[in-house]
Amino acid sequence: MKKMEAIILVVSRPGTEEKVYEKLKDHPNVKEIYRVYGEYDLILRVEVNDIEELDKFHDGVLRQTREIELTETLIASTYGLKED
Repeated sequence: MKKMEAIILVVSRPGTEEKVYEKLKDHPNVKEIYRVYGEYDLILRVEVNDIEELDKFHDGVLRQTREIELTETLIASTYGLKED
């Protein structure tokens, strides 16, 4: 079964970007994490089995991270990198 991917845009409290990065970088659902400039502080690429697992990650991980002020979740559709 193909995994579901989502891109999550994260706004953290000012000055806490590194703390959020450290809390999320080793989570098994987080496949990539980038610190970025602009409106958002971090971009996550997460992989989950289904929408229920995405709900658990969102509610159980992101909402429990006090340093996160706001997230925007984009569920990936049909495009992506081609596998070799």
